[in-house]
Amino acid sequence: MSEWTIDKPGQLTFEPVTVLNVRIVAGRLAVLASDGPPTLEVTEVGDRPLIVTHDDDGTLTIAYEDLTWNNLLNWLRPGRRESVLTLTVPKECPVNAGVVSASAVVAGFEGRTAVRSVSGEIVLDGVSGEIHADTVSGAVESRGLVGDLSFKSVSGDLTVAQGTPRRLKATTVSGRITADLELPPTGHVTLNSVSGEIVVRLPRTVQTDVALRSTSGRISTAFPELGQVLQPGVKSVTGRLGGGMASLAATAVSGEITLLKGDQA
Repeated sequence: MSEWTIDKPGQLTFEPVTVLNVRIVAGRLAVLASDGPPTLEVTEVGDRPLIVTHDDDGTLTIAYEDLTWNNLLNWLRPGRRESVLTLTVPKECPVNAGVVSASAVVAGFEGRTAVRSVSGEIVLDGVSGEIHADTVSGAVESRGLVGDLSFKSVSGDLTVAQGTPRRLKATTVSGRITADLELPPTGHVTLNSVSGEIVVRLPRTVQTDVALRSTSGRISTAFPELGQVLQPGVKSVTGRLGGGMASLAATAVSGEITLLKGDQA
């Protein structure tokens, strides 16, 4: 195992990396898929050093000693820990990235990607495969989603732009969920909110079963072929669009649910 203590700007290049673990507090983080050699570029580091380890099995870890993956969402320590990092590793490399208040961009990966944030914003750009995102109040934006995305937040928003998910499961208390989706035949989408708004846009020619339910929030849809059912204590809009091969379910307690229709291709 090799180990470095990073207390000033610099760059490191590594032998093959099979798993990446990175955890920072404040600042900016970019994790990019690349065909070149794995590298770490540090352009700013605070008054606490970062510890970098590269194990014999290829696991690369960049973190503060007292900032673990398990305590990230409840982390609070004194001191200025603002760092700016850029990491490049192979696109098939599993990535575990955690930030407290830092912003993060993760781009181009095809394996398993897990991100955690307290209040920092996270962008997932062209990430496919199996994706997990957990935040407290940080927003998550996914661009060009292909694969499976699981999202959980307290008040953090989720935005999915040009997504073609196999599986999309999002759960929030008060965060807003906005999803612009192309559903493949086996696509399965489940969105749950307590008070946050849910907005979904689907193509005009989509083929999916739809089930929208809210206890007290308003439900509106641009697809007139869906039927609305009013029952004591719950509102629902259900039906089948096209052949109904995929599925979309959205549930809220007091949050509004809106289903929009995309432009004709």
